[in-house]
Amino acid sequence: MKTDLFISYAWTSNAHREWVRLLASQLHLIGYVVKIDEAVDYGASLSGFMQEVTEASHVLLIVDENYVERANNKPDSGVGIETKWISETFVSKPATWLSVVLVRNPERKLPNWLNAHNPKGFDFNSSPENNEFPGAAQIDAIWRWVEDLPADKNHAVPLSVLRNRAGRLERINARRDPGHYTNPTLNGRVTFCYKDYAHYTVGNGEYQFKIKFSGCSQNSVHIYIDGGLKAVGLITGPNFDPLTVESFLTLGRVVSPIEGQRAVLLNSYGALCVISIEQVQCEVNAKEYVPEHVTFTYEVLVHH
Repeated sequence: MKTDLFISYAWTSNAHREWVRLLASQLHLIGYVVKIDEAVDYGASLSGFMQEVTEASHVLLIVDENYVERANNKPDSGVGIETKWISETFVSKPATWLSVVLVRNPERKLPNWLNAHNPKGFDFNSSPENNEFPGAAQIDAIWRWVEDLPADKNHAVPLSVLRNRAGRLERINARRDPGHYTNPTLNGRVTFCYKDYAHYTVGNGEYQFKIKFSGCSQNSVHIYIDGGLKAVGLITGPNFDPLTVESFLTLGRVVSPIEGQRAVLLNSYGALCVISIEQVQCEVNAKEYVPEHVTFTYEVLVHH
């Protein structure tokens, strides 16, 4: 999997490491594949760290004062080794490949090798005495850098809007998940908005029935064999004998029970299921929208 973002930082303190991991998790939440340098195998340079850096779409240096000290004066440290490899790779990359996050670095110091390049940076320095703390604006700026968007936000779509759009898509996808239209038990009560999904599946294994509905009238629905049933039939009387219920099956494609009526279903294994239509609700296009749906109970006849 391609790494969108490689993060290099100094292990200045546990608090600093926690902060970096929190930043990484926020970037991962946006949707990026994030690689943290602490997971790199330094024992195999080209097949480890160097490969990760080379293949990354972007590299982000978390530059606190300790990072600068190690990059400049401690070539054998982890940061020193990373500095050598990153600086060598940088010359063959576009300028937008690398950027820096300045944190606990009020003088905005950079490693010596970077000073001449003047990379785009993101100021995460806080000023508690002025009640100033980095947050959403800085995360948004990093996102714009990764996406190669201009700093000018005249045509910007706020992250909040993008998250709302993603939420809408996720809710629709969740509603279409077949798992929401399945009840594996052999009897139960179901309310099904049949325009949301093609079938409602009840039962399991050889006792599974995929039931397709559509609207018929104010108090009735169509039930089809489409989707895997072999036959359907309307049970015309209020009482029936489970031993002979199959006599109601017909060769037609559809039956149309009204509220209070029952239908019998035959699946491809020869098993039978009886459903009873409790309520039919037509679509209501009003201030409070009501989708059309059917409420039914069902019982799979397991000993027939």
